[in-house]
Amino acid sequence: MKILKRLLKEEEGQGMTEYGLIVGLVVIMGAAVSLLFKTELEGLFTRINTKIAALIPTT
Repeated sequence: MKILKRLLKEEEGQGMTEYGLIVGLVVIMGAAVSLLFKTELEGLFTRINTKIAALIPTT
């Protein structure tokens, strides 16, 4: 019973767990945003690629 009480009070791994949850939520939000704005992001990257390609001289 003492071991169970000590495990419930122990907080050493709590900080890392919270950081892991935050990182997981950020990843999920990033994936959701990229799915929601897929068309807009593709257009943005296409325009950037076109402008970069125009700057590179052809030989």
